Amino acid sequence: MDETRVPDELARLWRITPESRLGRPARLDVARVVDAAVELADREGLAAATLPKVAESLGVTKMSLYRYVGSKDELLALMQDAAIGPVPSSLDGTGPWRARLRLWAVEQRDGLARHPWLATAPVSGPPKGPNMIGWLDAGLRALRESSLDWGAKVGVVMLVSEYVRSSAQLVQGLESGREAGQDQAAAERDYGRAMASLVSPERFPDAAALFSSALFEDTGDDTAQQDFDFGLDLILDGVAAAVER
Repeated sequence: MDETRVPDELARLWRITPESRLGRPARLDVARVVDAAVELADREGLAAATLPKVAESLGVTKMSLYRYVGSKDELLALMQDAAIGPVPSSLDGTGPWRARLRLWAVEQRDGLARHPWLATAPVSGPPKGPNMIGWLDAGLRALRESSLDWGAKVGVVMLVSEYVRSSAQLVQGLESGREAGQDQAAAERDYGRAMASLVSPERFPDAAALFSSALFEDTGDDTAQQDFDFGLDLILDGVAAAVER
């Protein structure tokens, strides 16, 4: 690709540096700006990673940042690509598609756990940055030994990725909604008991039967892991059926 024709926002995303100019070296670069923004988001949430706050943390003016980041939306794209990081070495190589795709999903979930704001950050289009493309490549490689065509492979990768993202959002929502110091199993037991006392079988017969069952009393120690595994297995079963067809 002719680098001179790459749009500025993509050049910054891929760290394609312009030709060097004579003079004093720049105090900042794209990487420092993005690192500062990610640090703010990790510490205070995505809403805190504004251009004025990033500038303040770096000791510069907001206007000076536009030399390195074209807009708030571009900053978010840079942050997402930086935070998801390179694909871990555990995803190198090939093998049975189901085991490889499961590992891909688990590694992606772990990446979202390191930067919780990633799960709720808006999606503004297909992957464009080098790290995002790396994860796409690893997902496609996981399916290399399947019989799926390219369209189906992309669809599977998107489906599994969105499931991981939604699962992370659900876990965050449940964590924020429970009492301080209360684990998820205890929160589910309290919820089940409260609903059992409110939901009448005359008005909600099947929901009442659910809440009067032992499901919420015996949830196990790590309900989030159980729920994640159950949903992922359902998706992988569907992919297996598509592969068989």
